[in-house]
Amino acid sequence: MPPENFLEIRDLNFAYDKRPILRGINMSIPKGQVVAIMGGSGCGKTTLLRLIGGQIRPTQGYVQFDGRIVHELGRSDLYETRRKMGMLFQFGALFTDLSVYDNVAFQMREHTDLPESLIRDLVLMKLDAVGLRGARDLMPNELSGGMARRVALARTIALDPMLIMYDEPFTGLDPISLGVIGNLIRKLNDALGASSIVVTHDVQESLQIVDYVYFVSEGVIVAHGTPDEIRSSKTPFVHQFIHGEIDGPVPFHYPSPPYLEDLQLESPHA
Repeated sequence: MPPENFLEIRDLNFAYDKRPILRGINMSIPKGQVVAIMGGSGCGKTTLLRLIGGQIRPTQGYVQFDGRIVHELGRSDLYETRRKMGMLFQFGALFTDLSVYDNVAFQMREHTDLPESLIRDLVLMKLDAVGLRGARDLMPNELSGGMARRVALARTIALDPMLIMYDEPFTGLDPISLGVIGNLIRKLNDALGASSIVVTHDVQESLQIVDYVYFVSEGVIVAHGTPDEIRSSKTPFVHQFIHGEIDGPVPFHYPSPPYLEDLQLESPHA
């Protein structure tokens, strides 16, 4: 494995029972880059994140992170590996009964033996990085949607992970909050010297901050490249997705017989 690619996905297949979800996935995530995984709903994007984190095991192929095959790790080694990863869940998933401060401190208290005085300094540092040091005493129900996502981001980077994964980080945000989160994803990745994977539907915001894009459709990678290469792609599915076209490889109409033929059929309710 090249040293600059500490996450490698090779010939990855995954199926629920006999229903295939991912087929022949190959990806390389270089150190220091922000990589987007795009595609329609249900194409397997979030499943891919679960495979990287070792929540589920591949049917075939492997995920290699920091030189180790994830699905071959024992329980303690898997937990050790996960401490090098950060995950921003869709809608943030903050602990509702904990303050902003305690949400960010949670991983530090759980996974380190740091004294509380040092934890305090680190929590304030992480909150300051997302612009919310002054909100440390608020509860999650006192936060706007954009603020909650930023607190969740501070919690995600609490242990300075090598890999940060974002599951639909822009969902439900107003344009200002969306821009703030996009800017933070890029700046925090560069500041930490980490790598980031952004699973998203938000085309325009993502193409402004990422270094590379993989497009997934029906469980396979149909295109990949830099943002400029993706914008100019002639692949029909990618072109339809990027430009938000109503009809194309993903049809507007659900499969049905010709309309005139349908009209001529005797109604079963007649």
